[in-house]
Amino acid sequence: MYTAAPTINMTATGANIKALIKRKGLRVADVQNICGFNTPQAVFKWMRGDALPTIDNMVILAHLLEVTIDQIIIIN
Repeated sequence: MYTAAPTINMTATGANIKALIKRKGLRVADVQNICGFNTPQAVFKWMRGDALPTIDNMVILAHLLEVTIDQIIIIN
């Protein structure tokens, strides 16, 4: 029997990233600087669920937030 492959819930993952950043007491600018971005736009896109961090940035984010990647991504 075939079951559908799991998919990432972009909106819920974005909300989770936003909540984790807030819980850690970080600002968007902090995440921006640690990831090496010139502007905060990528971080805002993550938090809105418009985009996911690259795997490199996901590793950085997990380390920064002291969680695993599995604790960041929300699966449908």
